[in-house]
Amino acid sequence: MSVILEKLPTSALVLFSGGQDSATCLAWALERFERVETVGFDYGQRHLVEMEARQAVRAGMDAALPQWADRLGEDHVVDLTGYGRIAESALTADRKIEMDARGLPTTFVPGRNLIFLVAAAALADRRGLEVLVGGMCETDYSGYPDCRHETMEAMARALSLGLDKPVVIDTPLMWLTKGQTWALAERIGGAPLVELIIEDSHTCYQGDRTHRHAWGYGCGECPACELRAAGYEDWVASR
Repeated sequence: MSVILEKLPTSALVLFSGGQDSATCLAWALERFERVETVGFDYGQRHLVEMEARQAVRAGMDAALPQWADRLGEDHVVDLTGYGRIAESALTADRKIEMDARGLPTTFVPGRNLIFLVAAAALADRRGLEVLVGGMCETDYSGYPDCRHETMEAMARALSLGLDKPVVIDTPLMWLTKGQTWALAERIGGAPLVELIIEDSHTCYQGDRTHRHAWGYGCGECPACELRAAGYEDWVASR
């Protein structure tokens, strides 16, 4: 993002939550880079099923994308539970999902993507990984200000200054609808990748893995499930 590199990058670190968007981004990165590692964040989220989904999706990538299986390297988990305690939200505490006084949903965790990117950039620097890949999107999203393109541009600039080297943040889903994200997964990995996302990725804010829908598991009522379901329906209708 607005950073001039001397050569095309060959390695990437994917910010990987185990959800639909990050699973699609991982596949996107495996298609493009010779060496790909993943990083997840334990920030005290209420539903640890998210952390379990990360491992299930990673394990399934070998079968879904066998042509790039040798590109997937190490996984890292960063402990940010201290941050989670000060950035309380409906994702980290037993609170009702609703709109707050600023017009933001209570699922908004203040500064979450900013903290994630700082930690990821530090890890990438030590691991020699050239590009950060994230599933941020401002087309179909919940209105989080730290998902905006402008925020990512500013973070890339700040990290480049702070580390005294070019830091690239790739956000392949930034201008895609959820329906187009399903289409991207199908283009990259066909039915096997789509099935992996349906069966093993997790997006539901309620941590529900008991209700199986055409688009995957979830409560079917929270904002994350509604977005995922609507996107799936749009994608199916467009095929």
